[in-house]
Amino acid sequence: MKTFTSGELAENDGRDGRPAYVAVDGVVYDVTDIFEYGDHNSHQAGRDLSAEFHGQHDQSFITKYPVVGKLE
Repeated sequence: MKTFTSGELAENDGRDGRPAYVAVDGVVYDVTDIFEYGDHNSHQAGRDLSAEFHGQHDQSFITKYPVVGKLE
């Protein structure tokens, strides 16, 4: 499993054909399918969205997306 630095995570921002990855609780998920042009409901891909995620969703929502690594 790949370990992402915050800089590496930021490179996967869903723009210009790049995949959209987000971190939640230290796990990095591929959310390209729901992040259009790197954005989803005012959230930007390529970031740790743990606080924002827990304010809006339960854990089962994110775990349906592919895990691509962990956040350093």
